[in-house]
Amino acid sequence: MKLHTLKPAEGSTHARRRIGRGPGSGLGGTSTRGHKGAKARSGYKKKIGFEGGQMPLQRRVPKSGFKNINHKEYFAVNLSTLQKLAEEKGYTKIGIAELVAARLTNGKELVKVLGNGELKAKIDVEANAFSKTAEEAIKAVGGNATII
Repeated sequence: MKLHTLKPAEGSTHARRRIGRGPGSGLGGTSTRGHKGAKARSGYKKKIGFEGGQMPLQRRVPKSGFKNINHKEYFAVNLSTLQKLAEEKGYTKIGIAELVAARLTNGKELVKVLGNGELKAKIDVEANAFSKTAEEAIKAVGGNATII
């Protein structure tokens, strides 16, 4: 085997059209770019959403509603979940660390305790927010609801 005998494996290469190599190639002149216009120039980049000067779809469609930039997204935890944790793990104090240990939240989310379910165990709960019913239910059994 010599270097001058090496060639690519059968079927691994494809004949590529060589564009812009003179009139004899059949692909010279404008080199498949057409005549004039932005696409014929070098360095052409189409803007995202550009529709050739027509009003783009994202501007044609009517906008509605309101997006509050100060809105806080909370991860909801119900009283029934807290009761289950207190029974299974024997917790008397439940905070975000205990919820992360139980794989209910990742620790980066804001946690809000909601009043769905029944709470029988006396628990001290720490969370970012509480609903009124949840706070009343926790205090009714002798626990504390602390906002972090």
